Amino acid sequence: MTTLFLKLGGSLITDKNTPRAPRPEALARLMAEIAAAHAAQPGMKLVLGHGSGSFGHVEAKKYGTRSGVRTPADWHGFAEVQHVAGLLNHLVGDAARAAGLPVVNFPPSASGLARDSVIQTMSVAPIQSALDHDLIPLVFGDVAFDSARGGTIVSTEDVFRYLAGLLRPERILLAGIEPGVLTRWPDGEIISEITPATDFAHVSGSHAADVTGGMASKVAEMLALVQAVPGCSVHIFSGEVAGSVRRALLGEQVPGTVVKA
Repeated sequence: MTTLFLKLGGSLITDKNTPRAPRPEALARLMAEIAAAHAAQPGMKLVLGHGSGSFGHVEAKKYGTRSGVRTPADWHGFAEVQHVAGLLNHLVGDAARAAGLPVVNFPPSASGLARDSVIQTMSVAPIQSALDHDLIPLVFGDVAFDSARGGTIVSTEDVFRYLAGLLRPERILLAGIEPGVLTRWPDGEIISEITPATDFAHVSGSHAADVTGGMASKVAEMLALVQAVPGCSVHIFSGEVAGSVRRALLGEQVPGTVVKA
């Protein structure tokens, strides 16, 4: 059976330039596309993730949570970031259930432990059990306790990288608002393929608040992932185009950037 990871980017499901601004119409459309693909391919095993967009990123930047949590004020901020990230997670879960998707929530902060923002351990057995029963595990960018920094932020890509080594997905799909990885933002050419030999030094980070580094960080994270998980590829594409998420899940051609080893 095919195992797929799909991330709905924070820029796709929120307005990243306006604090706590979801895009409910986009969320409803995306969930309908996922439901259509899931129904068309009953054997699909899907792990669904989403970014934090204008929810968690704005709060995390305010408190500096990614770089470390040490003072009482930092820990207050840590709790606030988790709360705000959870608000968006509930909206995503509600949209998924409205589309008939059997999602089960797995907040990384509940079981993940990091060191210098790299996940060291995370409970995978419950996620595997959910997949075995044809449920859809839902993960997201979240706070995490960190043995070096006290606390930190882990992105959905960080979570995918950890889970991929154990769940061995065939493909990882990253749906955002950009058409792929660009040679320069915002008007560059799409880089159709990235391998460890590709020079992507000119790939910029996000133009909005993004404490996990934006596109450049995502590319580096996914390059490390595909080298660690043989046979896995990553497809970065625009979820703004109606039908693109459904087609990508079904393995059909969708313009974008493929990252492979």
